[in-house]
Amino acid sequence: MTTIDSILAEIARRHLSIETLETRNADSLDFYDTAVWCVRDALEAAFKAGVELGASMPKPTESEIANT
Repeated sequence: MTTIDSILAEIARRHLSIETLETRNADSLDFYDTAVWCVRDALEAAFKAGVELGASMPKPTESEIANT
């Protein structure tokens, strides 16, 4: 599981009460009724996690930027 996968799984558990993000091929296990404020909280947590992760990554050098 990648760092991003584990972050998303934790956000799903904490804010949406979803125990796993794996497909289980059963409607009762794969579809949820979720309050909009929980979705908002989860989106905010995901945004903040992305900002944190992005800030912790090494910055590309000028030559790396020029080669893309």
